[in-house]
Amino acid sequence: MQPPPAAASAVPGEPGTAAHEFDRSTAVTDLGGGRYRGEIHPGWDIGGNANGGYVLAVVARAMREASGKPDPVTLTAHYLAPGPPGTLEISTAVVKTGKRFSTVTAGVVKDGRPMLQVLGAFGDQSKGAEDVLQQHGDPPDLPPLAECIPRAHSNGQVDVPMMDRIDVRLHPDDAGYQEGVKSGRGEVRGWFSFADGRPIDTLALLFAADALPPAVFNLDLPRGWVPTVELTVHVRGIPAPGPLQCRFSTRFVQGDSFEEDGEVWDSAGRLVALSRQLALLART
Repeated sequence: MQPPPAAASAVPGEPGTAAHEFDRSTAVTDLGGGRYRGEIHPGWDIGGNANGGYVLAVVARAMREASGKPDPVTLTAHYLAPGPPGTLEISTAVVKTGKRFSTVTAGVVKDGRPMLQVLGAFGDQSKGAEDVLQQHGDPPDLPPLAECIPRAHSNGQVDVPMMDRIDVRLHPDDAGYQEGVKSGRGEVRGWFSFADGRPIDTLALLFAADALPPAVFNLDLPRGWVPTVELTVHVRGIPAPGPLQCRFSTRFVQGDSFEEDGEVWDSAGRLVALSRQLALLART
């Protein structure tokens, strides 16, 4: 199936030039000595708390700069506290620098409290990422963009302001939960792009890996804010131009938490990111 055409850019410029809102909202300031200042901007949140993938992208910009490498390869983040808008103090340390990868840690403090702890490897995704030696799996079978359902601006009683900044269109079979009709499958599939047409690079993949509705919304469970406890993202390549095709699913809902596995494919049908997270169920 042919993907829909990429949205035209509303503002000229490439990723990282601050011409697009995502770049401005993930910018960091180098304070020297491995320390950076970042900012959680309003409007990238769910019910007042910043989306976990967005926060990870902010911190990854600081880690990427410290690493001296252009692209994230793998990042594992442990979320220690919610993230309302405000200033972030990011302390990075380069654990090891090699020919292919640089490994970096980052600790994030907000309002005097530890908020996030991240371990990541950075490299150059332009080298060898096109070679697919073996693949078991295909992109999600998505209808064209015009036939998919926009993600709602609320999760039950919780507002999702970040939907003003992104364009998420859900597979019709997975979008019924928005009207109270759940599929009974722990799966959500859909298209992802930025509302202002920003091209999607490897940094934006970190956000995309957490931008669709939680897969548990299609199960007989309450909707609401689903806090991330831990999120790991493996970046597998540089996306081709155009919207991303995403599939997120859960197999194990136990106690007050669930795991969610994600696949992110580009417009050319290439796998560009994998994710797994542990998240808490919405409170009733």
